[in-house]
Amino acid sequence: MGLQEEFEEHADKVKTLPENTTDENKLILYGLFKQATVGPVNTSRPGIFNMRDRAKWDAWKAVEVKSKDEAMSDYITKVKQLLEEAAASA
Repeated sequence: MGLQEEFEEHADKVKTLPENTTDENKLILYGLFKQATVGPVNTSRPGIFNMRDRAKWDAWKAVEVKSKDEAMSDYITKVKQLLEEAAASA
């Protein structure tokens, strides 16, 4: 299985993460996903009153130095880690 296929598989698996997944982990996943699928940030930072979108933008900006393949690989690793933690606490 190639990196792209594994990435897509884990993008589906992320939907099975428990509801109590922390916002911090969700933001990490969001940033890596956007970097892997879109590339570096291509929008301006949302305003101070739009806290949700601003946090998402910041998470994406934090990983924009990663290549597409690095972002995919890190995303897969993070999803695996979160699924293992969820299974261990179940």
